[in-house]
Amino acid sequence: MINAALHALSDPTRRAILARLALGEATVGDLAQPFAMSQPAISQHLKVLEGAGLILRRVEGTKRPCRLAPQGLADLEDWLAQLRRAFETNYARLDDLLTELDKETPK
Repeated sequence: MINAALHALSDPTRRAILARLALGEATVGDLAQPFAMSQPAISQHLKVLEGAGLILRRVEGTKRPCRLAPQGLADLEDWLAQLRRAFETNYARLDDLLTELDKETPK
């Protein structure tokens, strides 16, 4: 799911759609409004976001409201947290090494 989420987030239109959905549920028409593209094009973006688990869609009569998926970014957040911990560990080791080298350097 991480690869699908990263792919979905790689497109600025899809990121803008997610930003809009962060404000609340919206229909395809609502989401298409600020873009210079057709509703079918927006629907394609929504399919990618839905396939990545980032949004949920439901049927309400003739409307198809979209909203953010509650756990949509959870896997990605976990992966990023792992990377962050690895970077922090490496930086701490580098700090220790630089401190040790500084102590050894004659002044």
